Amino acid sequence: MSGLSLPISINELVHGHTVEWERIEFKEGWNPEDILHSICAFANDFHNLGGGYIIVGIAEKDGIPVLPPKGIHKNQLDKIQKELLNLGHSAIQPMYHPISVPYVIESQHVLVIWVPGGETRPYQCQVSLSKAKNQWDYYIRKQSSSVRAVKQDKQELLGLTAKVPFDDRYNQQAALEDLSLRFIEEYLTEVNSELAEQIERLPIETIGRQMNIVGGPVEAPFPKNIGLMMFNEHPECFFPATQIDVIYFPDDPGGDIFEEKEFKGPLPRIIRDALSHIKRSYLKQTIIKYPDRAEADRIWNYPYAAIEEALVNAVYHRSYEIREPVEVRITPDELMILSFPGPDRSIKMKDLISGKAVNRRYRNRRIGEFLKELELTEGRSTGIRKINQAIAQNGSPEPRFETDEDRSYFLVRFPVHPKSVIKAKKEKITGADQETIKVTMGVTGEVTGQENAQPELQPELQPELQPESMGTRILRKLTESPMGKAQLSQALGQKAVSGQLNKVIRMLVADQTIEPTIPDKPTSRLQKYRLTAKGHQVLKNIRSGKDY
Repeated sequence: MSGLSLPISINELVHGHTVEWERIEFKEGWNPEDILHSICAFANDFHNLGGGYIIVGIAEKDGIPVLPPKGIHKNQLDKIQKELLNLGHSAIQPMYHPISVPYVIESQHVLVIWVPGGETRPYQCQVSLSKAKNQWDYYIRKQSSSVRAVKQDKQELLGLTAKVPFDDRYNQQAALEDLSLRFIEEYLTEVNSELAEQIERLPIETIGRQMNIVGGPVEAPFPKNIGLMMFNEHPECFFPATQIDVIYFPDDPGGDIFEEKEFKGPLPRIIRDALSHIKRSYLKQTIIKYPDRAEADRIWNYPYAAIEEALVNAVYHRSYEIREPVEVRITPDELMILSFPGPDRSIKMKDLISGKAVNRRYRNRRIGEFLKELELTEGRSTGIRKINQAIAQNGSPEPRFETDEDRSYFLVRFPVHPKSVIKAKKEKITGADQETIKVTMGVTGEVTGQENAQPELQPELQPELQPESMGTRILRKLTESPMGKAQLSQALGQKAVSGQLNKVIRMLVADQTIEPTIPDKPTSRLQKYRLTAKGHQVLKNIRSGKDY
């Protein structure tokens, strides 16, 4: 086993930077009975946290490692690993074998035992390794301890029989070749795993099993769903609607014009790309100066930290068996994030809203594990609290959390800050505190508006200099000549006809700004579209400064 490595940096693990302390146990020395109970508890993964780690050779005090390590004698390592293998065969049922990896920390040898959540839970193990006793029982994690399951906890654990979270199941419709070695290497490098250095000389199956993204018998290995979600270019081919849709309505959701952008790909990428797009395109900072004081107020229409937390939580907690994307809707008045399904029925909405709700069990234990290692989320029910903190710091109105009686969906609504530029455009500021307002977008510069008047946008935000909507661009292209969808797609710089293009064309036809050249055969391969009289008038209005 000496050739193995963990899919996480040993330094990160020992110092608890990316893994919660309750998922780590430190043992000063090798105590097979005590360690067996911890292995059983982590394997049962009662709260779907993703199992845990046992580090032998490091003492602990109040749950914190005592460094430098006491260590294990080098000659003991092989003996301990053999004994560990035997315990997995004879002292735990069903059989379970964790991954053990020796490391050197501050010149001392330690053994890290990685115990992923088991696929055939519940597990029970021997209470005592004494030959005179043959009592077996179930163990679970309670806070930072491994304890015997009693009464209601035992009944609940038995109810989890064969219930492996969706993201941790084998995918028999996929092959190991569907896992991208490039994506895996990028991830391992980002989390500072020693396994990244071995990736070029190890087969994909070995790497996958060490990362616990591959399972099944040796003769028929399969990637797990989490592997395809994290390390496949097109996970939506395996899990339809694995995407984030960002939709912007410049007027309101009832208007005819909207912009839509779909983000598809591995989960970390779509989260980061969607957040980058939202931050770059729709988050604006307003700087308010007052005549009677030197300090200015700096507020955002929507605080980025709150949006980030809500979107990551939506990706983390959604069901990938439901064919609905995570959707972000942005209007001048609010930003909404919708995901399916809603929170577990055990969570009371009043506790959720106040930030006091605690999940008893997580829907996607492996997604949470990977996102935490990438520092995209903290997990452990901290999301609502972080959202509320970001909202309070920005002085924004409180967010609203909505679901229905069946908990079929979860909707987070962020009202726009009442003093942001979006509101300032609509409502002239009145009263004693008339201000000078500056507006910034992303990391762009600042331009001062006029004092005691309706605030102005910086040049980048003026309508005539904004990136045109797809609807406007289509109208401009059709002034040249009628075009089909493929021609329009090419003219707009797209590789193929996108879903967004189809939606906008349908919308423009419904609005009677364009019309098909073959109206009786809407699906004809010769179908093209041309401007109507209304479309020409709309373009005339755009040129005079009234964007469509």
